[in-house]
Amino acid sequence: MHRLPRRSVSAILRHGGARHRTTAAPISCASTHLGSVGETDAKVRWHSALASGKFNPCQPTAQFASNNGLCFGNRFESSAAASDASAEPPAERFEYQAEVNRLMDLIVNSLYSNKEVFLRELISNASDALDKLRFLSVTEPDLLKGGGDLDIRIQTDKDNGIIHIIDSGIGMTRQELVDCLGTIAQSGTAKFSKLLKDSKDAGGDNNLIGQFGVGFYSAFLVADRVVVSTKSPKSDKQYVWQGEANASSYTIQEETDPEKLIPRGTRLSLYLKRDDKGFAVPERIQKLVKNYSQFVSFPIYTWQEKGYTKEVEVDEDPAESKKDEENEKTEVPKKKTKTVVEKYWDWELANETQPIWLRNPKEVNTEDYNEFYKKTFNEYLDPLASSHFTTEGEVEFRSILVFISDDFDGELFPRYLSFVKGVVDSNDLPLNVSREILQESRIVRIMRKRLVRKAFDMILGISMSEDRADYDKFFENFGKHLKLGCIEDRENHKRIAPLLRFFSSQSEDVMISLDEYLENMKPEQKGIYYIASDSVESASNTPFLEKLLEKDLEVLYLVDPIDEVAIQNLESYKEKKFLDISKEDLDLGDKNEEKEKEIKQEYGQTCDWIKKRLGDKVASVQISNRLSSSPCVLVSGKFGWSANMERLMKAQTVGDTSSLEFMRGRRVFEINPEHPIIQNLNAASKINPDDEDAIRAIDLLYDTALVSSGFTPENPAQLGGKIYEMMGLALSGKWSTPVAEVQQPGPQHHNTETLEAEGQHPATPHHNSEILEAEVVEPVEAGTQK
Repeated sequence: MHRLPRRSVSAILRHGGARHRTTAAPISCASTHLGSVGETDAKVRWHSALASGKFNPCQPTAQFASNNGLCFGNRFESSAAASDASAEPPAERFEYQAEVNRLMDLIVNSLYSNKEVFLRELISNASDALDKLRFLSVTEPDLLKGGGDLDIRIQTDKDNGIIHIIDSGIGMTRQELVDCLGTIAQSGTAKFSKLLKDSKDAGGDNNLIGQFGVGFYSAFLVADRVVVSTKSPKSDKQYVWQGEANASSYTIQEETDPEKLIPRGTRLSLYLKRDDKGFAVPERIQKLVKNYSQFVSFPIYTWQEKGYTKEVEVDEDPAESKKDEENEKTEVPKKKTKTVVEKYWDWELANETQPIWLRNPKEVNTEDYNEFYKKTFNEYLDPLASSHFTTEGEVEFRSILVFISDDFDGELFPRYLSFVKGVVDSNDLPLNVSREILQESRIVRIMRKRLVRKAFDMILGISMSEDRADYDKFFENFGKHLKLGCIEDRENHKRIAPLLRFFSSQSEDVMISLDEYLENMKPEQKGIYYIASDSVESASNTPFLEKLLEKDLEVLYLVDPIDEVAIQNLESYKEKKFLDISKEDLDLGDKNEEKEKEIKQEYGQTCDWIKKRLGDKVASVQISNRLSSSPCVLVSGKFGWSANMERLMKAQTVGDTSSLEFMRGRRVFEINPEHPIIQNLNAASKINPDDEDAIRAIDLLYDTALVSSGFTPENPAQLGGKIYEMMGLALSGKWSTPVAEVQQPGPQHHNTETLEAEGQHPATPHHNSEILEAEVVEPVEAGTQK
């Protein structure tokens, strides 16, 4: 919509409405799309009517032609009288009404989560004042005259609960006091930044902090009264602004006390509340500066009590002095002294650590990074690696990242990279008003992506180091974090996978990378084989490995609890899929269809017989292609849990037990047709399928396959009983004489009497069969012995 100026409207009314009545009509609409009317605008706005047919005054038009400020379009039959009659009354303008007390209460008590941040906000304001002066002095050097160095000084009065914050910055004029401190949410720094951006002469970066115009009011978090005394080099006078908490007004007056005059800058005095006078302790101020304002680009000094030792003379007791003179008449008397601490007050630099990320990375050495890391994060060990970079383009920021042995967690880094600490400096960071929360936005996502990439580049650099021990040490400590990244960060799978390390069937002592595995692959190998277990030893002894070891196929050992889940989320690496050798349908690339057909015909009846006996314990019984020395094995379904995963899920404290039966429901019992036990059972299935010994053998085979395959038996005691029974049958009479040959009545008495005649007790140990005979007959003769 286009609005005509007052002069054009007056011309239309002055020259008569009939002349223009066919081309324009006064239009008013209650819709907010028409915008607000300025004080210099006409009470009635004139707009073109361009649409054919019925005219909707609230509907915007798409095409127009203008001439001398008037818009022409289709002809509309109307008259000035009719227009005047149908015209709506002019809209009235009202100002927003704000309850100042309530607004101040929200800013002070609801905006910040911690009172301590008041000092950060006020130091930021002082830093901005110094930055403004520095920028303006480029074109106006006289502004720097007579004002001293550019710095910030904080002085406390512990007894009276007063904090003074003094800067030698640009200061404020009387009007600027009204505009900046008297208008809530108006940021003088933001306005200055805009002027810099719009200025053609503004070159270089700026470190201005203020954005929202509410930081100054954080002073009322801890103060009942705030006094601002300020002197601008552009003004000859110094002014004092005074405001109180919960007040709706403030005062401004000229400073006339010669003792309080300052050459340039601002002195901010906080008269603390009774409960907050602890902030006036010098040591606490020093700590807050280090916590919140350590990297302000200007020096910050705090007024601290210091001391030095010196020797002073001690007044002696007259009696002791006289006695000493009598004893040492010949010696020259020595004056007694003592060491005392002489205390004094002086300025102390609080932000010693300079922001090295602002320097050129080529000018910073390893010791500088180590020193920065130790001071910034209160550590005593050197970091493993560091990365210093600057990113420009759509989002500009500088950053230093270091590898450490502790935690770092924030919005700019994912959880699995919590071992990385760093500093990110950017003018584009979207913070909330209190600058305590980093808001989620497109800028944050871009920065996060680039920071993560830089972190991976740094890790990759360690992995490619000539000293393999460096990366071994790193992976030992943080390998689990990278595996967690496989689960949580699908976008960076290609960066994480090359950094992973595993033991394997051909490298049980040294972990290898996936790239090294691919180099060792056979030409006909279709995928990356792995087995999940609780240790390298158990993984190397699993029956699943038998055929693969015969074929010299390498198998990765996943022995960390997180390994299996990480690999399943990766799915593949460089177009090679990960294959679990404990799952069904394992393809080793050596299928012989004719031979398989013959074996299935031979053992098909046996498979059905075993399945009938095991029932719902297994989904099916199949001929195995992965066994060579074991009679059988129990494999998991293609989409179910492996034995290792089932064990881990059972161990979960808050695991969902309802899903256990579903996920472990499909198990396949595979048999080895070349093993003697299976061949005997094959014969039994055809000759006597109801034989009890054969049925017991099937049950025992299943239970032992459970254990050897990594599963947990449902009834361990029952399994133990079956094993003892089979051991009893196997060992019966192997080392001992059968009981029937030694239990004879006649020889028992003769042997006992003979032993007694020889002076030996019946229970005395003898040799071999004689000992066994004596032990067997001893209970019979127990009643005759005296």
